[in-house]
Amino acid sequence: MLIFLDTETTGLEDKDKVCSIGIIAVDEESLHVEYDLVNDGKKISPKASSINHITNEMLKEKPKLQESKAYKFLQEQNNKDTVLVAHNIKFDLQMLEKSGFKWRGRTIDTLRCTKHLIPECEEFSLQFLRYELRLYKLEEKECSTCRVPKPITAHNAISDALHVKLLYEYLLDSSTCSQMQELSDKKVLMQKFSFGKYIGRYIEEIAMNDRGYLEWMLASINDLDEDLRYSIDYYLQG
Repeated sequence: MLIFLDTETTGLEDKDKVCSIGIIAVDEESLHVEYDLVNDGKKISPKASSINHITNEMLKEKPKLQESKAYKFLQEQNNKDTVLVAHNIKFDLQMLEKSGFKWRGRTIDTLRCTKHLIPECEEFSLQFLRYELRLYKLEEKECSTCRVPKPITAHNAISDALHVKLLYEYLLDSSTCSQMQELSDKKVLMQKFSFGKYIGRYIEEIAMNDRGYLEWMLASINDLDEDLRYSIDYYLQG
């Protein structure tokens, strides 16, 4: 079974929790869709609300994550034969672990797979890829097939789970499910910066001309993207 997952959170601090979860599970014989708002006792920040449009009033009477239908379904399918697919899956799993969920199955990270398979992309966020790869043209049909409610909205957990599914299927044109599992565990050697004062510039070039800036990034930015950290260190080593 493949389970396409997205979570929305009350914020990005260590104390923040999942406030919404969406899953689309498929195998040869079945389709299962769940979307839940959940309340694990942490108020959502205005910043988070401005992104996912979830408010504290919406969460007031909602169950804890462990009591939600989506969580219970994940627990039922939590085995080595199930593949969990998400965009930046490490983040989703870290957030789920805060509520006691530990995934025991296999995983695919569509973020890292896209970096490996389509390195020429300018950005790799799910919403950028939605338009860059024209996944939006498939949304209406996919909504009907998966019985996902409309409208499709960015940073809505079930909508994003749908886009993860569409992205995964797009990547199948150049890879396989098993290959993507391997790529998900393999660090990406990135060529260019996608943000900051050197956006669009080659990391190797900056390593030669502004080495101190890259050393500062490694030492000072604690939440630096894992692949970018690996790439900066690679080019600094020469």
